[in-house]
Amino acid sequence: MVHALRYSMIGLLNTGARIVLGGIFVYAGYDKILHPGAFAEAVFNYQLLPDFLINLTAVVLPWLEVTLGVFLLIGIWIPGAAALSTLLLTIFTTAMLFNFARGLDISCGCFPTSASEGSMTIWTILRDAVFLLPAGYLFVTTFFAMPVVGPRSPQKQEI
Repeated sequence: MVHALRYSMIGLLNTGARIVLGGIFVYAGYDKILHPGAFAEAVFNYQLLPDFLINLTAVVLPWLEVTLGVFLLIGIWIPGAAALSTLLLTIFTTAMLFNFARGLDISCGCFPTSASEGSMTIWTILRDAVFLLPAGYLFVTTFFAMPVVGPRSPQKQEI
């Protein structure tokens, strides 16, 4: 009974993490797809990429975000989606911290890509860092969790 409860709790938490992350990535990518110029400007303002990669990033990254979000929402290719979403969120959060420490007065470019989002603050960084919690949980349970032995698991037979 305890194993079954533990197994269902892990499944419930995994599903919740997938839905939260999937929703975040679909929402974030959708706005960037609709406004590629504004997102290209946000990428440029971070001053981290060479000029020739700005437009490529502004076109490819939103589609990657939406694809990852859809995979997470419908539950396919979970190991790859968990790894890539954790990697992307780590890169995004690190880039925000780096530019905040540099004192650049730029907008995040995270959800609304327009400048109306306002300047990046410590709260913006903390919000994005919180997104790492479900991503990290999903990553760890996908790659490192011990399998839970349930009541219906096959038993090893000795001969």
